[in-house]
Amino acid sequence: MNLRFWQSWSIGTRMAFITMLPVVFLFSSFVGYSWYSHRAQVALELEERGRILAKALAETSEYNVISGNLSDLRLTINGLVQSDKSIHRIDVVDANQKGAINVTSQGSPIGEDRFYEAPIKKQMIWINLFSDNGVPHVSGSSDTKPTTVPTEVVGYVRVTMSPTNMLHKQARRFQVELAMAALALVVSGALAYVLARSLTIPLKSSIGALREIRGGNYQVALPVTTGGEVGELQESITEMSVALGRSRQDLENKVAERTKDLVESRNEALKADADKRKLIQKVNSIVEDERKSIAIEIHDELNASLIAARLESQSILHLAGKVEQGPMIDEIKQKSQAITKLTLDLYASGRRLVRRLRPEVLDMLGLHGAVEEMIRHYDASHPECHFQFHSDGDFSGLESELAISAYRIVQEALSNVLKHAGATHAQVAMTLSEQDDTLHIEIADDGAGFSTASASSGIGIIGMRERVYALGGTIDFSSEPDKGTVVGIALPIAQTA
Repeated sequence: MNLRFWQSWSIGTRMAFITMLPVVFLFSSFVGYSWYSHRAQVALELEERGRILAKALAETSEYNVISGNLSDLRLTINGLVQSDKSIHRIDVVDANQKGAINVTSQGSPIGEDRFYEAPIKKQMIWINLFSDNGVPHVSGSSDTKPTTVPTEVVGYVRVTMSPTNMLHKQARRFQVELAMAALALVVSGALAYVLARSLTIPLKSSIGALREIRGGNYQVALPVTTGGEVGELQESITEMSVALGRSRQDLENKVAERTKDLVESRNEALKADADKRKLIQKVNSIVEDERKSIAIEIHDELNASLIAARLESQSILHLAGKVEQGPMIDEIKQKSQAITKLTLDLYASGRRLVRRLRPEVLDMLGLHGAVEEMIRHYDASHPECHFQFHSDGDFSGLESELAISAYRIVQEALSNVLKHAGATHAQVAMTLSEQDDTLHIEIADDGAGFSTASASSGIGIIGMRERVYALGGTIDFSSEPDKGTVVGIALPIAQTA
């Protein structure tokens, strides 16, 4: 049996369950005790009344039984039976258990056999006719009562009681109590529902705000609708949204401004045909510098904001750990941990963006190591296509500008393979020829291919051509439909000096 079935419940259901569980328990206990107490009260009252009635009749019927004058006693018993519906039957018998009087109620059926018996005793009264000094009493009354001495038993009075009438009365009282208890249960249920709603509504709004932030909408205005930890969570989400929105807007403005400047610089450079090669080379260098600058800003500003948001979320988790634990606190902890995970994911995305903008591995490992690491990453992250790398020569003496351009060309070529070729195998060969001082790069795949005569060049191919042209190199595309593509690139080393 799964004892943690409640873990799949929503916080509203848990809150209602926690609130109603003791109420239902008290309701059941009250109903059971009330039913038991009413029945016990009937039994006690019947026993008390039966014993008193039997004893009273036994004490008053002595003369009638001894003298045999039973008509008056019968009238008395008839009156008792008719006036009290709880009396089912009264029997008067003599000492030999022979029935003398038998009176049965006509409108009081017996539910259980409950009878009470009392003996009828003949009593003798001792009367002293002389005083203590031996003088006969002449007048006056004695302060003491005559002494009575019980003697023999002359009969019995047996009273049979019926609980039906009393049970009907107690049942009506029990119904009233049950109705009141049921009303209290309904009111408690309504209060539990209202209390659960007061918690679930702000939590749902908080979750919705977090989903919008995760989707990229940082302009989330989450009002603080409650107090306590949930209110602090709403306030923290709003502050995080504002901080992320400002960081993103500042970054977009800077990127837009610098991109605009770069485009204008590039367009101006393209106007001069004679200086086109040098200008393109300069623009590419500026682009790389700006990419490096943007990567630094992302690392220093956006990632710092994400770290601050993660610390705020962990602070909420720490505060939740200090209050009394319960399902609602567990839910707050889970949401805080979700925010922490979201900031970590955004931080990881920022790190990946930084690596794409500025390949740090190129500065650390050089062109050969950077290309080898890039191909290893492509091969590990895209199992549908197998990537291989072959190299020949010493690449450690290449200029930084040539190394970056070669790296970007290989990166763009592999990106086209993944986006458009649908290949299952791709190979990169990089050779540094000392005979003609040329870096040869060849990227081949077994993908869909294309017709070089009719196909138009995309942005990626245009960018590759411009990089190669800026370095004074050549680029050649060899491809046919369904026969794969081979890209051959030759970059002169002397041009970078």
